[in-house]
Amino acid sequence: MVVTAAPARAEPQASVGVTVGAAGEGLDHQIWSERTAFHLGLHGDVLFGRSSTGDFGVGPYVEILSHAFDEVQFGGGVSGLLPILDTFPLVLSAGAYGRKGSDRFGLEPGLAAELFWGSRSYNFNSRYVLSGGLLTQMRYGLGPSHETSVVVAAQVDLGLLVLPVLFLVTAARGGSPETAPLAPPP
Repeated sequence: MVVTAAPARAEPQASVGVTVGAAGEGLDHQIWSERTAFHLGLHGDVLFGRSSTGDFGVGPYVEILSHAFDEVQFGGGVSGLLPILDTFPLVLSAGAYGRKGSDRFGLEPGLAAELFWGSRSYNFNSRYVLSGGLLTQMRYGLGPSHETSVVVAAQVDLGLLVLPVLFLVTAARGGSPETAPLAPPP
């Protein structure tokens, strides 16, 4: 009997989540000095180099968010997954962002750092992996407002939020074509 090893395949793993929480904002590089605002965002990333739950991963991320709906921030950077626990890894992210508020400062650049801890396993059947957990961010503005913000939020996978809508649409269309209809009882 000859045993041959299959080549390891590291498929990219993507995830998109909605972030909901609080942001402590400050101006002139003071932390949490102005107000506490409602935070709502969308964060997506693709991690490369993983072929199992115990592997490290690295890749790009993009995000768009708002604090109290009176500004928009958009940015991106790089994320790295550290497999502390197989299904509960740490994901560290660092990048840059642009901030456009309703204030007099216009479009301002900034730097962001994020720590995510929660459920993010490895999907052996698809390139999309469900994730959900807690995150903290530090956002440091480089523009004239010297805006800073500390974000504490929960991240819920967008796929989980869309599932009820997909179920209703599929049910309204008469069910899934991949499933056989139930036979009537004899």
